[in-house]
Amino acid sequence: MASDDSPALDPLSPAFAWDPYPAYARLRARPEPVYDPLTDTFLVARFADVAAIARDPTMVRAPEAVMSPEEVAERRRRENWHDMPFHARFVQFSLLDSDGPVHDRLRRLVLGWFTPSLMGLQRPAIEAVVDTLVDGFAGGGEIEFIEDVAARVPGRVIGRVLGVPDADGPRLRRWSEDIVQFFDVDRSDARKALAEATTREFHDYLVAALDERRARPRGDVLSRLAAAEAAGRASRDEAISTAMLILMAGHGSTIDVLGTALHALLRFPDEMRRLREDPALAPSAVQEMLRFESPLPFFHRYATRETEVGGRVFPRGTRFGLLYGAANRDPQAFPEPDRFDVGRAPNRHLAFGGGPHLCLGLHLARLELDVVFTTLLRRFREIAPTGPEPVYKTGLSVRGLRALPVALRPA
Repeated sequence: MASDDSPALDPLSPAFAWDPYPAYARLRARPEPVYDPLTDTFLVARFADVAAIARDPTMVRAPEAVMSPEEVAERRRRENWHDMPFHARFVQFSLLDSDGPVHDRLRRLVLGWFTPSLMGLQRPAIEAVVDTLVDGFAGGGEIEFIEDVAARVPGRVIGRVLGVPDADGPRLRRWSEDIVQFFDVDRSDARKALAEATTREFHDYLVAALDERRARPRGDVLSRLAAAEAAGRASRDEAISTAMLILMAGHGSTIDVLGTALHALLRFPDEMRRLREDPALAPSAVQEMLRFESPLPFFHRYATRETEVGGRVFPRGTRFGLLYGAANRDPQAFPEPDRFDVGRAPNRHLAFGGGPHLCLGLHLARLELDVVFTTLLRRFREIAPTGPEPVYKTGLSVRGLRALPVALRPA
């Protein structure tokens, strides 16, 4: 560890929330990863280094691969992840935080539902959801984009894929946000209690849903998980944890990237005009939305062997903090990285991570962004910001807006 105990970043400050990219640039300029006591990681900011670690199967998520049970327990106490029985069973253990054969087995249970071809079949349903939503303000006027649009699409979409009613969307979103908030650097006892209580509620909901699917299977992911449990290919805890992860991942990050994507279009009106005039640019525009403001800018990995990063050799057990948000603005990988370009090509960003933990829902997220912005730009000839500058969420693990008021003029 470095002798300097000062944090390398200040993720809880409003200044960092508004614009983290100067801080990321300073980290990229350093010759090697920088130790950050706030996250207890060596922060990795350069695209090449982040990509190499993310894609390396010897870099793992779970500490059990490099620590004894006693060391794992001590780390959890130190980071206030202890004394959370439901959170430990269903959040701290998951498809996201497992490795090797366990991770591969759990991923295979649901991977078939998230292929490009099957996700493509969801387009008409997503278009119907978005069109119905937009019909509610088709005459124009002012809306608050995060609550009126961004928060109302992903829940319905991932809920239908998983197999939960539209009416349950608001509480599933609240549960997801209450659990995810504890992943960030502020892990106070109050936030801990909220995450644990919410995980228990979420667990009870999914137990009932899986029991119902086991008795009456349907063509959805919950039915597939219930069948896997019945066949002995997954435990009840694994089925619940996987369903919980899919719902959480399908809510928060998609809501966040919808908001930051519109904010980027507002900040670069020529690019909004370009996309409106040429809807065929939608696929590349979506990629740029994800690169420009990566919704999940920070993930960790543990080195299971001695490894060299940035010219320095690190021992087995080193915990790296992968700054996807910094990597996706690296000028060594993206010309003019701070310019939003809806036609950028190539655009091999890392917003979805890489390697064994490549985001399961990447095709669905891209499709939702495509449909939402294609619909909005077709149905409204002007989308303009109103009120003061929007406020970004503080923290290191998510990148999103708290609110984004806009005025709409129909086409």
